[in-house]
Amino acid sequence: MNCESPDCTLGLLGNLLVAEDDMYTKDGTVDYRGNHADKSKTGTWKACPYILGNECCERLAFYGMSSNLVLYFTKRLHQPNATASKNVADWSGTCYITPLIGAFLADAYLGRYWTIFYFSIVYVIGMTLLTLSATVSGLKPTCHGEDNCHATDTQAAVCFLALYLIALGTGGIKPCVSSYGADQFDDTDKVEKKHKASFFNWFYFSINIGSLIAGSLLVWIQDNVGWGWGFGIPAVAMAIAVLSFFSGTRLYRNQKPGGSPPTRICQVIVASLRKCQAEVPADKSILYETTDAESAIKGSRKIDHTKDFSFFDKAAVLVQTDHVKGSVDPWRLCTVTQVEELKAIIRLLPIWVTGIIFCTVSSQMSTLFLLQGAIMDIRVGSSSFEIPPASLSIFNTLSVLFWVPIYDRIIVPLARKFTGHKNGLTQLQRMGIGLFISIFSMLSAGVLELVRLRMVKRHNYYELKHMPMSIFWQVPQYFFIGCAEVFIFIGQLEFFYEQAPDAMKSLCAALQLTTVALGNYLSSLLVTIVTTVSTRHGKLGWIPDNLNYGHIDYFFWLLAVLSVLNLGAFLFIAKWYTYKRPLGTLR
Repeated sequence: MNCESPDCTLGLLGNLLVAEDDMYTKDGTVDYRGNHADKSKTGTWKACPYILGNECCERLAFYGMSSNLVLYFTKRLHQPNATASKNVADWSGTCYITPLIGAFLADAYLGRYWTIFYFSIVYVIGMTLLTLSATVSGLKPTCHGEDNCHATDTQAAVCFLALYLIALGTGGIKPCVSSYGADQFDDTDKVEKKHKASFFNWFYFSINIGSLIAGSLLVWIQDNVGWGWGFGIPAVAMAIAVLSFFSGTRLYRNQKPGGSPPTRICQVIVASLRKCQAEVPADKSILYETTDAESAIKGSRKIDHTKDFSFFDKAAVLVQTDHVKGSVDPWRLCTVTQVEELKAIIRLLPIWVTGIIFCTVSSQMSTLFLLQGAIMDIRVGSSSFEIPPASLSIFNTLSVLFWVPIYDRIIVPLARKFTGHKNGLTQLQRMGIGLFISIFSMLSAGVLELVRLRMVKRHNYYELKHMPMSIFWQVPQYFFIGCAEVFIFIGQLEFFYEQAPDAMKSLCAALQLTTVALGNYLSSLLVTIVTTVSTRHGKLGWIPDNLNYGHIDYFFWLLAVLSVLNLGAFLFIAKWYTYKRPLGTLR
């Protein structure tokens, strides 16, 4: 870190103890920590290595701890398979709900920097406690042999306390880190804005580097060395993640929190209903807005008026009972910018819904893909070494690691020549391409299962535990999903950041994360419906215990059809979508 001021000699400890008042300029919504006068010394790619390093290590810690969690529950806590699976599902779902809490606090009160700060401490405490629960005598379960373990109620309670502290900690980090990284690039600077799109690519690349290490090395350590090391290494990785983030403190640009987003949304709705009889003037410049250059909402630029959802414009209509010269009651009169905040959220929701189907498709990697691979030949070549079906997800990660630099360095420059768009493709175009590619993952899985079942029927392999068909035939379906993720997930990260109101960016990032949980819930619902319908009249159904008698290819065809319909809906919504038009700059 290159610092010229004497304060920099204080190092990391000094960074953490800087007074909160110094985080923001007196008159601007975005400040430059450590050197307010010279923007060139903060932000951009100078600050990003610390943020990307944090994300890589945090994801390594999270996936390294969670990938094998169901086996820890069954082998160490001695839980039945159904109970263990339910507990993992409940905990995983919580990890994608808590971001709503962290995002609210970041946007409303703390700002992204301090939200990451406080929740990182909770995260590290949870990881440390989980490691202690697997290593310290009295806290760890008592074992007599490898598979004969028993945990007391207290020991199980400590383990779950640690896990839900981790869930709370990740809830403050997930929605804030990507947005905080994007905050380091100035929207009003053409060069920086161009680099911002590239940042989201490398941010997702960093996630998958951590996932690759966790899904290969750490899973092996947990299975072959022990759970103490298996949880301890992720805990150390999380500590490194925290140090990486705070090491760049004086290089960061910070945005002021703008107050409670839900409150502002409710104020617009209430004010609109109170003025439901009022007429919106033809001249929209008459609608109420502050006369200052900046928005009345801290950390937010003014937003230009848009024509859609005109009912909510009534909240900004001036009537005789409004006292604009005195203190304005926000439950009766709202600014145009506040109204446009609500409109922006409403416009995001249909795009958000289309992401749920893709997450349902993606969730098959941890469900039906595993079941399909488990009854195939899991040997590597002619050797006796067997590859766990779950390990094939590494090809999904490798696909992401392959396509991110290809997209960033080859596809974007080529597309830019044809489209003239600074990012090559718009965010919606990028997401649409990803949804199209995801269809091929289901088609690939369905065709493979169709061929496999025909081989089973031809050679009477019904009762074989592993049929002589290599599990590596599954690689294309994993590869297609990885390619689709590069277009969809990264496109969503950028889209939800760009189109979110300035003072609601963390909340919109959390909203995008909830599609993962809802996609898993939808997958479970579809499996329940399909199983109920297909097992009528004593039939085995599509997904029996022995898949050689089933038809999971039908389920893959179902998801392919839903994906096609979802793509059609997305294209319609994308054509209708009105982009947000911010006015002025964040200083």
